Amino acid sequence: MKDTKTIIEKGKNVIRIESEAVAALENRIDENFANAVEMLFGSKGRVVITGMGKSGIVARKIVATLNSTGTPAMFLHPSDAVHGDFGMVRKEDVVICISKSGDTPELNQLLPLFKRIGVPLICMVGNLNSKLAIEAGIVLDISVKEEACPYDLAPTSSTTATIAMGDALAMALLDKRNFTIEDFAFYHPGGMLGKRLLLRIDEIMASGDAVPKVKQTVPIRDAILEMTVKRLGATCVVDKDGKLVGIVTDGDLRRLLQKTTDLTNVTAEMMMTRHPKTISQNMLATVALQEMEAHKITQLIIVDDEHRPVGMIHLHELLGAGFGGENQ
Repeated sequence: MKDTKTIIEKGKNVIRIESEAVAALENRIDENFANAVEMLFGSKGRVVITGMGKSGIVARKIVATLNSTGTPAMFLHPSDAVHGDFGMVRKEDVVICISKSGDTPELNQLLPLFKRIGVPLICMVGNLNSKLAIEAGIVLDISVKEEACPYDLAPTSSTTATIAMGDALAMALLDKRNFTIEDFAFYHPGGMLGKRLLLRIDEIMASGDAVPKVKQTVPIRDAILEMTVKRLGATCVVDKDGKLVGIVTDGDLRRLLQKTTDLTNVTAEMMMTRHPKTISQNMLATVALQEMEAHKITQLIIVDDEHRPVGMIHLHELLGAGFGGENQ
């Protein structure tokens, strides 16, 4: 039992130390950060990220995040760079060097080469007085108070902080590029994530005769029958021209029956919800889910350009299509 408690405490301590390291970065999101984002956004080339050891692993992760969110990036291994791979770097690129010490020998030998071709240099370092920090045009401070490693040797807090800083750059660039869900889908066509992002609403919605639909003047009993037959928990209400004017849901019926059981003179128009939430049929299914979650509804009506209902989707269809789990 004592060992179990010790293990739990050790684990919690690591999480605490690393979370404090990330939280400390917030105050360092300053003009240097903004200048780095502007430099990366304005580049006509790629973002070349380099680092040795654990910093190199972190660099690869940041490269992957940038590529997937619309910023072309590549990893340059420092050792391979001096044996021919430096030829991948172009003047129009922007280089990001990552180093906890800021004095990594393999990176230092690349500095004169970067200067020779005139490529802009951003560094992410834990030592602002290091050679790399002095040589770089823009410096992002990723220093940490302590590593989670009890011997202060294994990079833990520092790598976590670096990843967080890389994510901050990527998300700021995503926002500046107005990167959309559709753009994201283009870069993630495979797996469950690709399905979630590429599936269009018209591929899974009820359409044609399967769409529950009644005229606004019909007795509510007819609306109930339409809802029962079509089994979507609601029915569209349309005017004489077939344009959507409202929706009647199971919830509307329950609320009505709490007030009265006499439905003799009740019409669909009398109890419908006016101006229901709608979406166009060319939208992605994930947008439909976002609309449902935002407005806390379980049905969504799909309309054409004339505001005529051409489809309806229930939350269950989206869940059945794989929109209820985590991204894969």
